[in-house]
Amino acid sequence: MVGVFRRSLSFPNKTLNRPSKPPISHHIRSISLPCRSHPLISQVKDEITELKTWSCNPDNRTSAWLCDGLSHLKDIHDSLHDILQLPQTRELLSNKREWVEKLLEDFLRFIDVYGIFQTSFLALKEEQLAARVALRRKDDSKISMYLKGRKKMAKEIAKLISSIRCIERYSLPASAFVSIADTELAGVISDVVEVTVSVSLALFNGVSMSFTTRKSSWMGLTLSKKAKKVKIEESIKEFLQMGEANMWGLRKKGDEEVRMVLKRMQDLERCIADIENGCEKAFRSFINTRVSLLNTLTK
Repeated sequence: MVGVFRRSLSFPNKTLNRPSKPPISHHIRSISLPCRSHPLISQVKDEITELKTWSCNPDNRTSAWLCDGLSHLKDIHDSLHDILQLPQTRELLSNKREWVEKLLEDFLRFIDVYGIFQTSFLALKEEQLAARVALRRKDDSKISMYLKGRKKMAKEIAKLISSIRCIERYSLPASAFVSIADTELAGVISDVVEVTVSVSLALFNGVSMSFTTRKSSWMGLTLSKKAKKVKIEESIKEFLQMGEANMWGLRKKGDEEVRMVLKRMQDLERCIADIENGCEKAFRSFINTRVSLLNTLTK
């Protein structure tokens, strides 16, 4: 019997020297990197910076300066209104009910305060017309009533100042937010409240301080030089020019001097109309913002 022999082939276990493939690069997005801000967020941040610059550099406190601040404030609230329509904003605020309720309180206070201020300003416009007639007639008794009305208005505005000062910046801790984008959004909303307080105080202080300056008398000596300087610095130029000292003793004034006072009175009336218009626009923007905030809780 013949045996069958099979040849076994064995290959050495060596690795062939093949050219190595270049390593494949993988781009991994790190979640720790901040995402790009939404264009609306960037826009409102720029507007806030501009308004802060406005409030820090009151070189010339005129009615035009004040109207410029109110216009910037209205633009900021219009931008915030648009931001509050974004899905990510609604999602964030729907989970922060306590904070949103605090914001709703603040904006209700802004609306109430500006509503009262506009009512007072409307009454002032009517008194201005009566005072102009009194100036032409050199009627000191009517002018005295007008000046008393201005002082009464100044006291009412002082109450508004106290109400505005009660609004404090309320910021949530960073740990309360899921992402950097949410933290940025919350910071912007808080900044809007802060600049609204700033512009409002400039408005109310400007008018109030202008109307509480006294004519030169022994009573004025009780005020320190520092207090007087603060009053003048916070006053609005056109309002300050129509101080009490310019309106007393009309019967002793010449016709040319009376005409100059009348011209300043007419200039003041135009300034009042401009400020009233700016306040009205800001007032409506506050309402729109509050409605948008309210919708985040109800929808």
